[in-house]
Amino acid sequence: MFNDFRTESDSPAYIQLKVYIETLITQGVMPLHHKLPSTRELAGLLGVSRTTVISAYEALERTGWIEAVKGRGNFVSRAAVHLEEPPSIIDWTERLGPQAFLSEEMDLMKHGIKWEKGMIAFTSIAPDERLFDMAGVKRAFLDRMALEGNVLMNYGYAQGYRPLMEYLLGYMRGKGVETEGKDILITNGFTEGFDLLLTAIGQRSGRILCENPTHHTAVKMMKLHGFKPVGVSMEHDGMNMDELRRTLDEGGFDLAYLTPSYHNPTGIVTSPEKRMELLRLLGEHEVPVVEDGFNEELRYSGAHAAPLIACAGIGNSVAYVGSFSKILFPGIRVGWIVADRKLIGYLESLKRARTIHTSTLDQALLFQYLHNGNFERYLKRARTEYKRKYELAVQGCREHIPMKNLSGEGGLHVFVELEETLDARAVLEDCRLRGVVFTPGDIFFTNGRGKNTMRIGFSRVPEDRITEGLRIIGEVVNKHLEDSGILSDPGKGGGSYE
Repeated sequence: MFNDFRTESDSPAYIQLKVYIETLITQGVMPLHHKLPSTRELAGLLGVSRTTVISAYEALERTGWIEAVKGRGNFVSRAAVHLEEPPSIIDWTERLGPQAFLSEEMDLMKHGIKWEKGMIAFTSIAPDERLFDMAGVKRAFLDRMALEGNVLMNYGYAQGYRPLMEYLLGYMRGKGVETEGKDILITNGFTEGFDLLLTAIGQRSGRILCENPTHHTAVKMMKLHGFKPVGVSMEHDGMNMDELRRTLDEGGFDLAYLTPSYHNPTGIVTSPEKRMELLRLLGEHEVPVVEDGFNEELRYSGAHAAPLIACAGIGNSVAYVGSFSKILFPGIRVGWIVADRKLIGYLESLKRARTIHTSTLDQALLFQYLHNGNFERYLKRARTEYKRKYELAVQGCREHIPMKNLSGEGGLHVFVELEETLDARAVLEDCRLRGVVFTPGDIFFTNGRGKNTMRIGFSRVPEDRITEGLRIIGEVVNKHLEDSGILSDPGKGGGSYE
């Protein structure tokens, strides 16, 4: 019975033995009232110390699996927990609702780009973990646990951890945000923040205005909530304002979802003039705004553009969703919403009903890291590293890839538009055979367009492989152009056709 027991993992041997005996009981190998070997006998059978067996038996007794009878030994006190014949077999796909099917259909982790270890992967726009300041994280953790570790391990508050809330409100004031009449809610990253807002907003028209292209996850969430995303095309400095006016005149919108800084996927920064015009037009049509504060800190040149919520002044029409996930520790799922105080009150109740609160330990760790002054030092180093990669990516695209347009003023990616007759997914398949992958741009468009576009994420690609990967993409694009009868002109930066 015990001849297949082996201690293999790093966990204590008695824990492994306890789990092994539990398995024998649940499988019915040891029935109810079955007598276990004595501790000395089992230790000899397994080649472990008697102390290991004693500790395992004590743990099994504490959890009710066995009973120690004085003078007689140890007996199984819990019967096998499964029936010999299952009562029924459920086909769960017949019980699922449309949200489950839509979520699975739009799940890029399941249905996205397939890549293998060793490939040059331009698919990620997550931060490079090799830059993480782990010494600062460890110090922050120890500092905070020493101060209030017992409190942090208990339940927290739905609105958030007060020291972090106050820090982030100060951080937003530093961006020019008028916080009078506003409040903050801590969330599990951007995703939960946007989900709460979509849940809270009542559907009147069922339509949400957004840039086209826009963040794929945001599109997925809009559709899951039953909203129809309506996109307005982008120019080099933000939305096409004439198209925006026409779109607003055509019908009502429940809200607008906008990413004015280092837009995903184009990397475009909306100009200050267009930011003010956006707010004016949306205000005229009484369309509230959800602003995605995506990658705001990753500017490599020029002045910082104030977020829309700052441009709105004392107005309350903008709800700002922020996160450090694209630069600082995305594994700590902490984001925030700054919005009208009354709206935050409802969002707080929604959050309490759904997830109770964001991990207090994660919030406290992030607060202490920020409080210790580590963020600015880390940000300075990260900007230097990412700027170098950004410049390599821009140079590599211009030198190697025949293209109509290249956009991206900062952040962790650039966006490439190829000749209109080309299919970026066909280019991707050929690149994949040569060990390079990227994100096809069509997934970001709301109207089925963008088949000739690609997003190049460079944040996690080693510098010495960025140029190599872009050269391969360029060679594949050239081959596709030749096959379609279009000749590229590499002497002009890969940007013209004849």
